[in-house]
This record gives sequence, structure tokens and C-alpha cells, in this order.
Amino acid sequence: MAKKPPAKRTPAPAATGRPAGLFTWVAIGLVVVVVAALVIIKVATGSSTTGSTAFQPTSATVAGEVTNIPSSVFNTVGVKSPAVPISPPIPLKGQPALTGTSASSATLPEVFYLGAEYCPFCAAERWPTIVALSRFGTFSGLGDMISSTKSGEAYPGTPSFTFVKTHYKSKYLVFNSIEQYTNVWDNATNFYSTLQTPSKVEAAVFKKYDTSTYIPGITSQQDYSIPFVSIGNRYLISGASFTPQLLAGVSRDTIAAGLTDPTNPVTEAIVATANYETATYCVLTKDQPSTVCASPGVLAAKKALGLK
Repeated sequence: MAKKPPAKRTPAPAATGRPAGLFTWVAIGLVVVVVAALVIIKVATGSSTTGSTAFQPTSATVAGEVTNIPSSVFNTVGVKSPAVPISPPIPLKGQPALTGTSASSATLPEVFYLGAEYCPFCAAERWPTIVALSRFGTFSGLGDMISSTKSGEAYPGTPSFTFVKTHYKSKYLVFNSIEQYTNVWDNATNFYSTLQTPSKVEAAVFKKYDTSTYIPGITSQQDYSIPFVSIGNRYLISGASFTPQLLAGVSRDTIAAGLTDPTNPVTEAIVATANYETATYCVLTKDQPSTVCASPGVLAAKKALGLK
């Protein structure tokens, strides 16, 4: 059975995520189980780690590189990622729309993210999520973060960002985020330190949709993988869209600077995923802005998703 954080922390995500639709990694104590193409591995429970709760703002240079990728890069990449497979968002039908209130008090479609700073799969997924959302609005307050470097963790030290102090402004979408745990191990609770707690509504969305009922190809033992993203309750992301291994040994600055090169394998994975996410956001915004939603890269993603 999958080992979850203590019940008092419900809703509690599994300790890791599901990369690229190839493998599902879930904390299961001392047992390793192989089920068809799904691999479940244990997450080590040692007593030390090298994490930090100190917030480190992302530099203006890196933030600009991540949030202002040239349109030519999106259009050249499309949905091509030869180096690693990409899992597109999962369609969700017949569910009530998820909406939020913008800073200007407008009710808009909501993109809701739940993850944790220790999680390498969340670290990978934040890159395309930031890239895609930046086509519809602007971020402030991004912070630098790496996934846990604790002994035994998968893909330790994956470079990324944290949403813990992020603000997002858009006339098309609302973005709400929860970083539920830090990347710092807490011996008192035998898990990572609590950081943010989802509201009752956010918890209900996570508990309902991040399950085998709505995520194809998983069992109930693999429910509640993170990262989890509800795209207006029209599309879901559960686990990373591509393997965090692609980012191993590459610095945050190098990844960001490479986002102008459409032949870079890391760029291809991030931008292809972002094009898929953008296509689903366009469903929520009724294809606005048209300069984004009618662009060749997004049209390629729409075609791959079966959207008109």
C-alpha cells in the first residue's frame, strides 16, 4: 500500500509524482512493486536533508527569460520533443466549471496548482506552467527552488521555482497555487515541513479529481500524485508531463537562457508541454488572446488534442 503523510495533513499528496505517463513514482515504504508499465518506488525516510525555507527571489533576468519566450520558438517546437515523451493534459467532461476571482474582482476560469517544494515532478512541471500562463498574463514574486536533496529521493536537486509568494495578473484567467510542503525534512513529523494549506474548495478539487476515477491508467493506490493541476475542471494534469531526469545536472540559469533555442532538448520538452497547456487554456478563454490561441504552435497542440 502507498505510504501517505500523516492523516492530520489531509488532503495529503503522495510523496512524488507521475512523469510523462511512463512511470508512476509513489512513496510505499519498503516495498517495490512493478505493475505492467507502471513503476512504484519507495521514497527513502532518512533523517537529514539539505533544504532551506529561506525565500530566494528569482532574478529579473531569469524571470524574463522564462516569461517572454519568442513566439518563433513556440511555433518551431509545436509539440515535438524527440528527447523525452510528453504527456498532454487529460480531458475532463461534464464537471462544474472551476472559476476564481481576479484582482479586479472579475470571475474568470481558474487554473489551480497543488504541489510541494520537495517534489522533483513539481519542479519539472512548474517550468511549462509558468511559460504557458505567461502568454495570458504576468507573474510577480517567483522564487528560486530546487527539489529535495535528501538521500534516496528521486531526481534530487531538480532546479525550478516556487509559487509560495507568487502573484499572477490576467484579464483571461485566475491562477491559484498551493505549495503544500517545503523541501526541508521535519524529524518531528517524519515528513517535509508544512508550508501552505489548501482551502476547503481547493482540497475538495484535489481529493475528487486526482484519482483513478478521472486519471486513466492508474490504480487507487496511485491516487493523489503531485503535481496536480486543474485547468478550469476541463483538463487535468497529475504528475509531471515529462521526466525530471531531463533537467538533471543543468542549472536554472542555463535552462532559462536556453529557452530561445528551439533545438535544445530541454527547451523542446518545456515548450511542447507549454503549447499543450496553452491550447487547453484557450478552451477556457474562448480562444483569447487570438494572437496566442491561433498561433502555429498552439494550433499544432490543438490538433494533437483533437480540438478545433
